[in-house]
Amino acid sequence: QVQLVESGGGLVQAGDSLRLSCAASGGTSRIYTMAWFRRAPGKEREFVAAIRYSNDQTYYDDSVKGRFTASRDSAKNTVYLEMNKLRPEDTATYYCAALMGGPSPIPNPYDYWGQGTQVTVAS
Repeated sequence: QVQLVESGGGLVQAGDSLRLSCAASGGTSRIYTMAWFRRAPGKEREFVAAIRYSNDQTYYDDSVKGRFTASRDSAKNTVYLEMNKLRPEDTATYYCAALMGGPSPIPNPYDYWGQGTQVTVAS
C-alpha cells in the first residue's frame, strides 16, 4: 500500500512561487508514474504535470507549461512541483497521485492519492 503525503501549499500573491512536495512510502518500488492534479472550487479534477520514473520524462498541461516544473528525488521517494509566476487561476487543491503504469492525464487510472494541499493565489 502506497501512502502519499503532500506539503508546501499556502497563500501567495500573483507572480510568486511555491514548491509542493509529495512524499511516498510503502511499496514505492511499484510506482511507474507520479502526477500532480488540481481541483478548483466547482470544477473537475484536472491534470497538471507528471513524471515518468524510468527516465524522468515530464509532461505538463498547456496551462502550466513554462511555469511549473515537476521533478523527483529518488533517494527521498519524493516528487516536487515547482510553481512559478503563479496566477489567481492556479488556486486549487493540489493532489499527487501514483500510477503503476505509464503517464495519463486523466485521474481514473491512478492507484493512490494524497490528501491534497491548498494553494491560493491572490490577485
